[in-house]
Order: sequence, then structure tokens, then C-alpha cells
Amino acid sequence: MIELKQLRESAELTQEQAADRLDWHPTKIFRIETGRTGPHPNDVRAMLDIYGVTDLGPREALLQLAKEARKRGWWYSYRDVLPSKYEFYIGMESEASSIRTFELAVVPGLLQTESYAQALIRGGPLELEDEEIQRRLEVRINRQQLLTRPDRPQLWAILDEAAIRRRIGGPEVMRTQLQHLERSAQGKTTIQIVPFGVGAHPATTGPFIVLGFPRPTDVDVAYMETIGGNLWVDKPEEVEQYSTAFDHLRAVALSPDDTRDMLNTAIKELS
Repeated sequence: MIELKQLRESAELTQEQAADRLDWHPTKIFRIETGRTGPHPNDVRAMLDIYGVTDLGPREALLQLAKEARKRGWWYSYRDVLPSKYEFYIGMESEASSIRTFELAVVPGLLQTESYAQALIRGGPLELEDEEIQRRLEVRINRQQLLTRPDRPQLWAILDEAAIRRRIGGPEVMRTQLQHLERSAQGKTTIQIVPFGVGAHPATTGPFIVLGFPRPTDVDVAYMETIGGNLWVDKPEEVEQYSTAFDHLRAVALSPDDTRDMLNTAIKELS
């Protein structure tokens, strides 16, 4: 909440000083001010107290904002099958104005067809019952609705060629997936492929996502999924490394038009 940041600065307090007075870890102030954490109204009340905000009007307005920010999203009902960090990611993704994603072996979740996603979840590292597979599939499909919103984010997806060559779900499922990918590459969605011929590239170590946000005071964050757990990076100097890697990937990847040609060739090979 940028308003809380402005009030802290008006009180001439650093994040560390404010956190010390509240007996909090300094990162809690950072996450609240940058929108990474939806503050509890009691936290907002405590912050307003140390910032010397006594006017009932501004206090009530900010407390109401805090209450609205904590309203549960659609994904809350799936919390039984979602790791907490992934649940947090979905919330952040829904607020992003730009999504830059690189995938090494599979099509990005926002661009997956239902049959492809189901085959991918079923063949994943976890042994899941059919009901849990279905619920995870529903989460993935529901996530894609953000691309239909009037204020949808800009999506830039870069895939290693391996992602379009690996036949997830068999030839028919894969052909339908590639056709969907080819049709999706328009408007606010840009898709590029890094061909095998490039050799080593800046992201051979694995996939990652960089989220950008509309407010100039918000910093980008990077996110990675691993078998052992999901990882967040929000230190600006570390996020910058992922942004730089993505820029380098854009430079070595095929152009969007050449990417479309490669997709059409791959589709024909599956016919």
C-alpha cells in the first residue's frame, strides 16, 4: 500500500525504524508497502499509530482498503491442493501488468490446453488421486481467465524448442496444444522459441517467471517452481539478473513470425 509508505516517510521513519518500533522484521514493512502482503487491519492500525495519524477520516479509509485487500480470490477454495507459495503466486499473477515467462520443457501454464495440462499434471512428480488431478486442472484453467480481462496483463512467453517437441499426452493432444499456441500469439501475447541450434543459452538452468506491476513504486518479482518447493525472489538486484537473462533470451530466440513458422511445421509433423 503506497499510502502507508508515504505516511511512513512523512513521519521521517525508515522501514527499519518503523519495524523496530512495531517489533516486526523489516521485510514485513517492505512487503506491505509493495503489495506483496495484504496487511491485516490490526497491522494497519498499529502502523498508523506510530506514524502519528490520528484523523479518523484517513484512518478509516486505509483500514477499509486493508479489509478489501484481504478479500479471498477464487483460488481460496482450492487451498487444499495448492501449496501456500503457489496460492500466493496466483494472487500476484492476477495483479500483474506484465508476465515474462521462460519454459525449458513444457508449454507455460497460461497457454496450456485442458488435455495437455491434464496429461502434464498426471505425469508429474506427485502421485495424485483422480479428484486431486481434476482440482489442480481446474486451477490451471481458471488462471487463464486473466488473459480474457479488459485489463489483462502483457504476456511474453519464451520456450525452448524442447517444449514443442516433447509429446505430452500423445500426438493428438500435442497437435491441438501447438495449434492453440500458434493462435494465441497475437495482441498482448508474444511467443518466441529458442531453437536447438542456439546451443547453450542464459536459461539452460531452468524455467522462471518475472512479474511486473502497474504502480511505479512496485518492484518486479521472480518466481520459480521446483520439485522441492516454489521459490520467490524480490530483491531488486537479484530480480534484475532474471530480467537480464530474459532480455538475452529474446535476442537469441526466433522472431515471433519465425516462431509461428516453426510451430506450423511442428503441427504438420504431428499430422
